[in-house]
Amino acid sequence: MFRFAFDADYVRRLTDGDAETEQHFHSYFGRLLLIKLRHRLRSPQEVLDARQETLMRVLVSLRQKRTLEHPERLGAFVNAVCNNVMLEMSRASRRTVPLSETFESDGAPVAADDPETTLVTSERQARVREVLDRLPERDRRLLRQVFLNEEDKDEVCREFGVDRGYLRVLLHRAKARFREVYERDLPAGQL
Repeated sequence: MFRFAFDADYVRRLTDGDAETEQHFHSYFGRLLLIKLRHRLRSPQEVLDARQETLMRVLVSLRQKRTLEHPERLGAFVNAVCNNVMLEMSRASRRTVPLSETFESDGAPVAADDPETTLVTSERQARVREVLDRLPERDRRLLRQVFLNEEDKDEVCREFGVDRGYLRVLLHRAKARFREVYERDLPAGQL
């Protein structure tokens, strides 16, 4: 195997799908990404997912644009895409609390020893169901599928006919509508 230089010719071969160049790209940047990601992500599965997502996004981006403005900066481009992938993964993990901590596998709440906690939890669940019922059908379905049923986001995207980027927009809007309806009927000081 010959030595590769990250130049316009390398990027052209990569966008054209040259097998040897693609193999080099995956091997070279895959090792570097593993080193970076092992120190920043929690689990080995997250590391592998982030590496694969980064390499795929770089290839898709290059093939869509058919070029890179500064081919000699391919390494910096891969690094920037990796940083974006890590940020997205971090945001996604901070936004949701796994249901397993508060709910049984069948969706029922975990029994609490404190009767007051049980009462408050059941009241809150009833309130959430009531608010969901008052939302438009699309928002209701979207929120239930993503947050209550924890369905795969790619499946949800296919069902709604949108990409992952626009799914985030739809979720943001649906959550905002939910919050608006939820807070509208609460007495002052009960937020």
